[in-house]
Amino acid sequence: MDRLNQMSPEEVWTEINAGDPPILLDVREPWEYALARLPDSWLIPLQSLPQRFSELPRDQEIVVLCHHGVRSMTALAFLQQQGFTQVKNLIGGIDAYAQIDPTIPRYR
Repeated sequence: MDRLNQMSPEEVWTEINAGDPPILLDVREPWEYALARLPDSWLIPLQSLPQRFSELPRDQEIVVLCHHGVRSMTALAFLQQQGFTQVKNLIGGIDAYAQIDPTIPRYR
């Protein structure tokens, strides 16, 4: 996957804290989201994405995340197939993000 389609945890943290966050699309399961989540993130589990992607705006940056970055890559590819052009994957998922933001719990 091209680096243009990915963001590091540090890049996402910077955008969030600059007051101009992207849409944070969390594709994990509800039980995972209940354990740890980024503030103001949107939960659309990966299996629901084909039915719900129309809820997402096409004119804003979207950063997709999951636990470690695997499911979010699948979601990224799907959204690109649907014509979304401003979609990126959070490298390493919420687990990597939690290493720079200690307010986010880590889980297995």
